[in-house]
Amino acid sequence: MNALFKALNDPTRRAILERLRNGPATAGAIAEQFQFSAPTISHHLDLLRQAELVTSEKQGQFVVYTLNMTVFDELLGWLYQFKS
Repeated sequence: MNALFKALNDPTRRAILERLRNGPATAGAIAEQFQFSAPTISHHLDLLRQAELVTSEKQGQFVVYTLNMTVFDELLGWLYQFKS
């Protein structure tokens, strides 16, 4: 769970997650929306993947990233236990 909170702690990674809420995207398509280098975006995507917030699938020359809603459901379930 530490990797999850580390991934969510960064505003750029949260913005990437918001972008992926609209549907799967390649790293290049994601990078076009930010003023960072491609390696920087790749680093952010790797941390999101390590936290299992996104999944990646190679499609030809491209890697397509998708939200992993299962982890979000687990996070909400964990947070919900604190609500009384």
